Amino acid sequence: MQPRAPAAIPSRILVPLIVACALFMENLDSTVLATALPVIARELNESPIDLKLALTSYLLSLAVFIPVSGWLADRLGARLVFRTAIAVFALGSALAGLSSSMAEIVGSRIVQGLGGAMMVPVGRLVILRTVPKSELVGSLAWLTIPALIGPVVGPPVGGFITTYFSWRWIFWINLPIAAIGLVLATLYIPDVKAEERTPFDAPGFVLSGFGLAAFVTGSTTLGLDVLPKPLVIAIFLAGCASLTAYVFHARRTEHPILDLELFRIPTFRIAILGGSLFRIGIGAAPFLLPLMLQIGFGLTAFESGLLTFASALGALFMKFAAKPILQRFGFRATLTANALIAATFMTAPALFTPTTPTLVMLAALLVGGFFRSLEFTGVNALGYADIDQARMSRATSLTSVAQQVSLSFGVTSGAMALEGAMAWRGGHELAAADFPAAFLLIGLVSATAALVFARLSRDAGDEVSGHRPPAPDPVSAARDRG
Repeated sequence: MQPRAPAAIPSRILVPLIVACALFMENLDSTVLATALPVIARELNESPIDLKLALTSYLLSLAVFIPVSGWLADRLGARLVFRTAIAVFALGSALAGLSSSMAEIVGSRIVQGLGGAMMVPVGRLVILRTVPKSELVGSLAWLTIPALIGPVVGPPVGGFITTYFSWRWIFWINLPIAAIGLVLATLYIPDVKAEERTPFDAPGFVLSGFGLAAFVTGSTTLGLDVLPKPLVIAIFLAGCASLTAYVFHARRTEHPILDLELFRIPTFRIAILGGSLFRIGIGAAPFLLPLMLQIGFGLTAFESGLLTFASALGALFMKFAAKPILQRFGFRATLTANALIAATFMTAPALFTPTTPTLVMLAALLVGGFFRSLEFTGVNALGYADIDQARMSRATSLTSVAQQVSLSFGVTSGAMALEGAMAWRGGHELAAADFPAAFLLIGLVSATAALVFARLSRDAGDEVSGHRPPAPDPVSAARDRG
């Protein structure tokens, strides 16, 4: 018997809210860690740039294990996989709080990533399989509204805990949230399974897993002193070779673990490519901003957190406006124009100085988060606009892999930009002058997403957005026919 939602709350709202508990944990964890990173680095006697491995190791683990999440949900049922994922994520959080070295933190974050790899994609799959496409934008908004509370409270909570208590508690606060999520998932998440069971693509999992792991590891450690440079280059090239081998494997396999044939669907292809470019900047910003405010401007972790929460607060407000905006303008116009607007605000911190008024910084971050969130909501809905139910699990897996790889590459790009600016300046320690170039770079990369979204057709995703182009003017139509 399937769990039933309380009559007062429709399942199209309640299920996204429950899934959002998982997304809340992920976003809270990431934003809290980004705020606390300089303090953790100081206590462990590590460079803040080197400790970015604590951020990217999680993203690496996600990229490796996400492909199997869709297959497991189809085979074992979404509810069991979702609950197991929450428990594994909580275990990784407990271990991270007990860590005493960078290696232990990185290992614990990999365990967290294993849980996160199944948690959010499987939860999203439940929504996509139970909600009509005409209500998808609204349901995805309900999914992300509570989840955005994580970034809203993460920086100030992380800064408060790090400044006045111990950074270890930034991981342990996940445990009660996980307990609530387990109870709600048991009661109300439907046990969605695929009608047709497909065989597990073991060779594809090995090729894609090793390829993604080596690619992300090589790009992440490039420019750092944690591994010899020849070894880093060899790892990176091995990853590229493995991913290339997977492409040939996927073409000859009936049920590949990552279905590259989905790229033949225009809306899916453009959502992945444009969204990946845009997320590079988003992946770098949470890494760069706390470092600039704490190391460059000398703020405490708590003061930094109170500032950086503004962008997430702006994102929270946008969720109520996303649906009417997409209905009015459609996906192509909205995503193209908004990518440029959001990217412009992404570069705003390049103009910040230690003397910039706090209200000015808050306003720039608030408005930037507002437009950034609109882009995310639009891209997420567009990607599934033309996907049929039989391929939905494969679409969520491939989408999630692309998202995590681009976020990881964003952190790497931000770190390399800082190192390049520091080398150009001839310094050996980070300073405020090193950050403007990094913010300009990530903003420029994110702005290129507009070129991709401009290739959408005028009616792309109209079934999902509810957009209806205005009827042609009769006089103009007659003149055109003549």
